[in-house]
Amino acid sequence: MMQNVMRAIALAVMFALLPAVAAAAAKTAAPQALPTPRLPNTKLHTDFNVEVNKHGQVVRVKSGKSCPNYTFNAQTYGNVLQMWIRRPDGTALVGMYHVSYDYDPKTHVVGRHVSLVKAGGNWGNSQGAANNMVDIAKRDNLKAAKAQAAADAKSKKARESARNLPDIKAIIKKDVAKPKATPKP
Repeated sequence: MMQNVMRAIALAVMFALLPAVAAAAAKTAAPQALPTPRLPNTKLHTDFNVEVNKHGQVVRVKSGKSCPNYTFNAQTYGNVLQMWIRRPDGTALVGMYHVSYDYDPKTHVVGRHVSLVKAGGNWGNSQGAANNMVDIAKRDNLKAAKAQAAADAKSKKARESARNLPDIKAIIKKDVAKPKATPKP
């Protein structure tokens, strides 16, 4: 299940980047209107059971039910991970919630429905999933920046050591030892 969801997320990211790549390739061509995306012609439905912390942030997806459309699965999974579930007065209730998404092919509208499954849980003080993803991205960017700085320093050191090599003309002018005949057995 989760492996299918991860594949769907990868496909959604690829499709999201496709217009940017096409636009970059078409800079020399005359500007054209972007094509209207093909929307599914069947009803789609996904369900998720999520844990919500004391701030109303989704902490994690406990379980889910996907549909045959990988793009819809990825979009709804990404949406549910970024959700805040709060009361109209802004307060939140720690608990397990059921979130479902329904796509209507006639109106092209996606409906989202949230209901409380049970109140309480030991995840009330846990960090929200979206905040966790942001922290991971920051950590990965910091690692990448450090690795790039190390590679730049290594490259600079190699260039400096190349400057300290002896002059090639001086090396060529030195006498080269002539090979001696090998003794015969």
